[in-house]
Amino acid sequence: MSEDISLFTLPNTQPIISLECETAFNALTKNEKLYAHYLSQAAWNGGLIVFVQTSPESPLIFALLHKIFISETIDELKKSAFDVGVSEDEITVNILNKIQNIIYSIEGKLKSLGLGEKGVTTYFSANCTDKDAELINEFMQSKGLESYNTRCFKTANKGNENTDVYEIRLASVKTDNDPNITLSEEVFKNAKFKITRGDYSKLLISVVDNLQKAKEYAVNEIEKNMLNKYIEHFESGSLQDHKDGSRFWIKDKGPIIETYIGFIENYRDPAGQRGEFEGFVAMVNKEMSKKFATLVSSAEKFISRLPWGKDFEKDEFLRPDFTSLNVLTFSGSGIPSGINIPNYDEIRQSEGFKNVSLGNVIPANMKLEVIPFLSEHDQTLMNTYRIDSFEVQVGLHELLGHGTGKLLWKSESGSHNFNIGEVKNPLTGELVNKFFLPGETYDSKFGPMGSSYEECRAEAVGLYLCLEKDVLRIFGHEDSKADDLIYVNWLSLLWTGCAKALEMYQPSTKKWLQAHCQARYVLLRVCLEAGNDFVNVIESEPGKNLLLTINRDKILTIGKQAIRDFLIKLQVYKSTGDIEAAREMYERYSEVPETGPHPWARWRDIILAHKEPRKIFVQANTFVNGTGENEVQLKNYEANFAGLIQSWIERFPSADTSQTLIELWENDKQHFPLENH
Repeated sequence: MSEDISLFTLPNTQPIISLECETAFNALTKNEKLYAHYLSQAAWNGGLIVFVQTSPESPLIFALLHKIFISETIDELKKSAFDVGVSEDEITVNILNKIQNIIYSIEGKLKSLGLGEKGVTTYFSANCTDKDAELINEFMQSKGLESYNTRCFKTANKGNENTDVYEIRLASVKTDNDPNITLSEEVFKNAKFKITRGDYSKLLISVVDNLQKAKEYAVNEIEKNMLNKYIEHFESGSLQDHKDGSRFWIKDKGPIIETYIGFIENYRDPAGQRGEFEGFVAMVNKEMSKKFATLVSSAEKFISRLPWGKDFEKDEFLRPDFTSLNVLTFSGSGIPSGINIPNYDEIRQSEGFKNVSLGNVIPANMKLEVIPFLSEHDQTLMNTYRIDSFEVQVGLHELLGHGTGKLLWKSESGSHNFNIGEVKNPLTGELVNKFFLPGETYDSKFGPMGSSYEECRAEAVGLYLCLEKDVLRIFGHEDSKADDLIYVNWLSLLWTGCAKALEMYQPSTKKWLQAHCQARYVLLRVCLEAGNDFVNVIESEPGKNLLLTINRDKILTIGKQAIRDFLIKLQVYKSTGDIEAAREMYERYSEVPETGPHPWARWRDIILAHKEPRKIFVQANTFVNGTGENEVQLKNYEANFAGLIQSWIERFPSADTSQTLIELWENDKQHFPLENH
């Protein structure tokens, strides 16, 4: 199967979308605006860490562009065609020389994130492989530690070439050793391990400084305690401090300004353990939040309708805050439509969590002029109901998908959180004899597959529970509109599994590059496997076009049963930590066959020929005036490349920004030799 170069290039017609938040921001008080401003500054400064977490050349690419665009205005650069911009500073030329051979390269492993020869990552040094990642995971489990805010670099012990030394770096402002947080060198399974701190130190200084300023405008003690714990986390590197900050965050019910910051999602770590830096600041959308609050108040009723039974469900549903937000700031590698956090198992399982739906992201991200692979009738329905149906899907996905399901475990004392001699596995009829052992977590057990598997479970819950008419009534959908919305919700998700997902599949490595895309493809395969003429995909024009159809009359029968059976497997395997059974099932559905009734490997070329460019969001900036009145101004930018560039230059107007990234690259370069790319 051919490799499409368009997967790795951005066209000049890339759509630029403004993330509108002005109405919600203008409704804030002066103090609320100041609180939002300093939280945003913390998020943006920390967001630069993502460049260091992505690939060896990423910090230098940003530094190069930053130096060019702060040296001259965009209009001046257009006139000079970059001549003066590149040559004005010898450092800029040096940066270009270091990366010019790889900045445009799509050779071999440079096409994807991965370990060893499978791809590129900076969560591990370039000499680490999957086996190294497994050993590191074992070591961390033996110490009862998690890897969210870490990276790991391997070096050969100079005294004994047969002994590897693994340095686990904690992200922190402080760089000195602390016996309560760091670890001097010790031997584990014939290798040496040490835990140090100080990773990303220079960038985290700005994060801490702005969180300190934001704290002055916090509206209650809970918010102050939350920010104090985040500050301690970023200063010390202690993950426990971030967990404690998350505990305060859960207790901060219904804030006008919602925020979360830290090393959060582990989608882009090839080992599925380390979190990418992320920070968001948003204002509550009161009208939509009322609907989500009603869904929360009815949650127990809907949970009882999930198919896996009470033995595999949490003993008590901890009602979360669930709000719809208009995003002011979202730093990271992408902006999701909804979030369920924190990701820490012990908090989400027994103490609680929050759900947020990013209300101004959903409509901005779903505007499509042409919807390929659907009939004209289905395209009309999708354009009419897709946003409404997705709001329902996000609500169910986050609250009753990620927010449900019990992990069965054995504690250090030998006790269990379930009746070990009574609970039966519904798939086998036998007593449960698998569960999580002390030190094991979902992330450590399910590893790289874990993110996609969990997203698939949450998406399946959304499909399953959107069939309940009293769910749709909460969102204001009844009668024939409710029926259309159910159909469009199923159609939209399965269409994504067909028309979009395979863009994120790499044939050369047979690897999925994005968790949600893999999850939706798996659900499409499940529904196709259900047979009975429920879902069909055919090659409507040989080599040129496909047609996806769903028999809407069979959604409540064939479709519901297929998703029900699949959900039971997903949850039971997750609850019991049965990674072997989970992997066998999930990898089978994730396969991309070359032949058969649905030759997805060949059809991928057709799908790529219809691919739409990915949208790029332009986000606003906030500025505090210098008159002593501390008035915060919001500045929006035009939805074009010039506006996008201007937003970043005004976000980081100082040359110190690029210099810091260069210094971080210098610190790491021995572990990521660019010449090996």
